[in-house]
Amino acid sequence: MSASYRNDKRNNTNSERRVLEGHTSPCEECAAVDWSLDISRGEVTCNSCGLVVEENVPDPGAEWTKRDKGEDRSRVGAPMTYTLADRGLNTTIDIKDLNSGSASRLGISSQSRREWRRRRIIDERSKTRKSRERNLVKANQFIRDRSQLPKALQEEVARLYRRLSDKGFVTGRSIAGVAAACTYLVAREENMPRQIPDVAEQFSIEEKELSRLIRQVSRMLNMHSISSPDQYFEPFMSQLDLPPSMRTQVQHLWSLIKPHEDVWQGKKPMGVAAALIYKTANESGSPRTQSDICSIANVSEVTLRGLLRLIEGLLTQLSKGSQQ
Repeated sequence: MSASYRNDKRNNTNSERRVLEGHTSPCEECAAVDWSLDISRGEVTCNSCGLVVEENVPDPGAEWTKRDKGEDRSRVGAPMTYTLADRGLNTTIDIKDLNSGSASRLGISSQSRREWRRRRIIDERSKTRKSRERNLVKANQFIRDRSQLPKALQEEVARLYRRLSDKGFVTGRSIAGVAAACTYLVAREENMPRQIPDVAEQFSIEEKELSRLIRQVSRMLNMHSISSPDQYFEPFMSQLDLPPSMRTQVQHLWSLIKPHEDVWQGKKPMGVAAALIYKTANESGSPRTQSDICSIANVSEVTLRGLLRLIEGLLTQLSKGSQQ
């Protein structure tokens, strides 16, 4: 190829320069600067002469995520999760692949199938050979089956339990009890408070044991916080079958009482919430008995009546002050 032809070729391609990261110089074959990346093949080629200058280029795009029942084009497995003892990183030999029908389609003979079943048993035993791993397996099963929390919060509960296990806190204590304490604290932190009797019943442990573990875990992980009565409005009203429109009235009553901490601070937040809901329900034409509300809030009727007297006394003082 003559020198004059090459110069003409360079001049023609200067106005159509297409460069990629790491490929800005002219092509060695045709002197053009017209590079393209084929993502499906992972190749960098020259558009002018077709010269391949790089192969196996990593795809910088986002990973494919399967969100429907169509073809799964994901190139990776499931993300890591704390709800599994091995965080989902171990390989699992699926028993479905060793069934007679699946094995025949995969070309596995009966003798090979028996050998793979034996390997699967050995593999499962090796995953829980250490006591700490067995502990995590059982704890994560409790969290998944009994916490009744969304998956994102189950992940946080499992992460807290793993932290406690790493610090040696679980040793000598009930696995179900520590898992229940983590469940209670995470729900409280996410403004989805659960009552101690309900959590204790879910995990089949005693209330006193759960209360003690909650105090110990909150001190160790610095998760001290005080539940507010308004966090219980929605679950209590739902269990009492009260109309959703009443939530605005209860919230208004709470806004009047909230600044006066001497009235409600130090009292059980469930009791304060029950008293506000009881008063609002009776005044709005959807009355509920004290027994019904107390059974849901887990407080006695004496406590409820005492809180009602305090709230009504405060409202009376506020009305007199506004009139003056």
